[in-house]
Amino acid sequence: MDAQYKPHDIERDAQEFWNKNQCFKAIEDASREKFYCLSMFPYPSGKLHMGHVRNYTIGDVVSRFQRMQGKNVLQPMGWDAFGMPAENAAIKNQVPPAKWTYENIDYMRSQLKALGFAYDWNREFATCDSDYYRWEQWFFTKLVEKGLVYKKMSTVNWDPVDQTVLANEQVIDGCGWRSGAPVERKEIPLWFLKITDYADELLADLDKVDWPEQVKTMQRNWIGKSKGVELAFDVEGDEPLRVYTTRPDTLMGVTYVAVAAGHPLARKAAEGNAELTDFIEECAQGGTSEAELATMEKRGMPTGFKAVHPLSGKRVPVYVANFVLMEYGTGAVMAVPAHDQRDWEFATKYDLPITAVIADENGNAPDLSEAAYVEHGKLINSGEFDGLDFQQAFDAIAAHLEQEGHGEVKTNYRLRDWGVARQRYWGAPIPVKYGPEGQTVPLSDDELPVALPLEVTVDASGSPLKKMPEFSELGDGWIRETDTFDTFMESSWYYARFCCADNQDAMLDERANYWLPVDLYIGGIEHAILHLLYARFFHKLMRDFGLVESDEPFKRLLTQGMVIAETFYRTAANGGKEWFNPADVEVKRDDKGRPVSATLISDGQPVEMGGIEKMSKSKNNGVDPQSMIDRFGADTVRLFMMFAAPPEQSLEWSDSGVEGANRFLRRLWRLAAEHIEAGTPGSLDVNALDDAQRELRRKTHETIHKAGDDIGRRTTFNTAIAAVMELTNAISKFTDTSPQGLAVVREAVEACVLLLAPITPHACHALWQELGHDEAVIDANWPQLDESALARDSVELVVQVNGKLRARIEVAADAAKDAIEAQAMDSENVQRHIEGKTVRKVIVVPGKLVNIVAN
Repeated sequence: MDAQYKPHDIERDAQEFWNKNQCFKAIEDASREKFYCLSMFPYPSGKLHMGHVRNYTIGDVVSRFQRMQGKNVLQPMGWDAFGMPAENAAIKNQVPPAKWTYENIDYMRSQLKALGFAYDWNREFATCDSDYYRWEQWFFTKLVEKGLVYKKMSTVNWDPVDQTVLANEQVIDGCGWRSGAPVERKEIPLWFLKITDYADELLADLDKVDWPEQVKTMQRNWIGKSKGVELAFDVEGDEPLRVYTTRPDTLMGVTYVAVAAGHPLARKAAEGNAELTDFIEECAQGGTSEAELATMEKRGMPTGFKAVHPLSGKRVPVYVANFVLMEYGTGAVMAVPAHDQRDWEFATKYDLPITAVIADENGNAPDLSEAAYVEHGKLINSGEFDGLDFQQAFDAIAAHLEQEGHGEVKTNYRLRDWGVARQRYWGAPIPVKYGPEGQTVPLSDDELPVALPLEVTVDASGSPLKKMPEFSELGDGWIRETDTFDTFMESSWYYARFCCADNQDAMLDERANYWLPVDLYIGGIEHAILHLLYARFFHKLMRDFGLVESDEPFKRLLTQGMVIAETFYRTAANGGKEWFNPADVEVKRDDKGRPVSATLISDGQPVEMGGIEKMSKSKNNGVDPQSMIDRFGADTVRLFMMFAAPPEQSLEWSDSGVEGANRFLRRLWRLAAEHIEAGTPGSLDVNALDDAQRELRRKTHETIHKAGDDIGRRTTFNTAIAAVMELTNAISKFTDTSPQGLAVVREAVEACVLLLAPITPHACHALWQELGHDEAVIDANWPQLDESALARDSVELVVQVNGKLRARIEVAADAAKDAIEAQAMDSENVQRHIEGKTVRKVIVVPGKLVNIVAN
């Protein structure tokens, strides 16, 4: 065996073996327990970044581990290929989006293969393949037929430059995230899926999945189920205004009513009122996100209308306000400035009355000089309802309103139906046509797929599909829909298509029910709401159409942390910052490794340290995975990624940490080489071991136990690796080269190789062969735990005096409590710390410690 670790040769040979033998091809087998491990597939932007590498290494480690448990494992990979970035790149580089996308896929696929991920590449697809999205189109037509799809006018964030709808998250300071143009609120016709029909089930079924509680809470809040009262304020000279509130206990504190700029009452009030008309048009600019509404300056104008309070009969003014949107609720709100911060800010600005109707914790009217009082409490200034607590007031006021015909208790949801249409080119065409007499008809099966034209020129003037009569005009006055699907559509069912990606005759087949649900789904927490919610909804739709049997798509969810790194910059003359990559900066550190100064290598001049932040192009602090693979090999990168931090936590990139991972692999390789060179082991006789041999074997099996639990149950790969490192240290210190000694070492070395095989698969593939095995390590089982090897003749106990460590003692494993106490008390250092004191109590925790309480 070559004692020198040569990662590139080793990795090439291992990958050739896996490819030649189709090691990762998944085949359905009803006789075996399946395990479907899936990492969120990447957008093909051009190159992998370290966030990708971390995500996919986690999935690969789990997949390989579960395979070693004897399970039938599926781990596929594909490409989330549609979306605006491809169009932006096409505009910039003057190439069709399809060409840019497929070239990126080819390069990124080669990077994934270089990292040795155990993917079944036979199941690969990109969502821009017509073979994929044709089934999405087919399913959409079935949803139309079932009444689960509709089209309506909707107010959206409209980018006038990019000519497209923007999600709330794409509106930054009122401007489009890419174009920088002021965003308009615009009404356009959009297609919607009725996700609200599934709101209760989406909420209830969160209890069926093993997900982080934080993610479940985010989804519950997004669905936003609430019990409240819908009530009516009569309006003099117009229709009653209906509002919904979860705080009917504050109803007597209403001092004005506010309506959205798009509300019919606002439009009526604006007739002949130029100033109000201008204000309504101004409200049409800017985004529609709740976050933006919460922070924006609250502005409004009176309509001139008065609303009649349903309890007191008092007249209160009706305002048009910029913080009320037609898309939320009824487009009107009852304003209680004493007990709602938004209403308080508006009332303070326009000098409107603020009336407290909820007492503070002392039973007094709260101080409202600085802010609203938003807590629950007993009612005051509320007539017959004074003294009631929240629930009592809720019930009493709701009953009163219902009796008077002015309201009723309702359950509402924050969740809105899913708008699935986008006005861009690079997406799956929506399979609908429109007739000359206004007909709207979903396409028939024989008209599918509607293939997206690929050889097109894209510019910033909107979708080219709208300018392509050969695409949109069908003859006899019929035209095809030119909007495309929201890319969330493709990512909402891709996990199911992986189960039967080769089926050209159906969306899914019986193989989907073998593999689904996904046993472990891995991805960033930034997808905790929309992607995961839409995928859950889509799964339930497929279930109700008989395509799948399970209720939920993802049984267990792991949300990995970010990869972060140091940042460095200089401030330019115009006040902007020029960011420098950490590889181009020399950092001086103190004796604890903390950075104290930094200089740019190219000119030797100082740069500012910007702190630790997520790797990003904007901060130029990313590390190219390919450069690390080229320098150290894939196994080193994988080992560092798994060792540097638990998967849920942020991982701080460290060049020295990568070098340390590489040193460990070289040491492991050398350890195996030295063991092989030492001679042929004898047959292991566990009944004839001396103390040193027994101790190393105990360490081996303790490591097997810990690593198996850490990877399989806890997914704390870093602690599993640390345990293997401790075992290699123990092997290095073991000098017995007798046949029995070598047998114990052989078991320990083989355990190290097997335990690391999911993490550093290339090196372990080679080492397993060098250790004389005919089977490949990819087909080996996880090492068997020998419980008897864990037994100890003696154990080390910590001895504390008044909670502070004072000694360590070795006692017989079966020592009685009295004997342990006596041995602890006899310790010289313990005697010194209890001298002159009275021992009040001795606490023995078996197998761990002795604590002596003395004063």
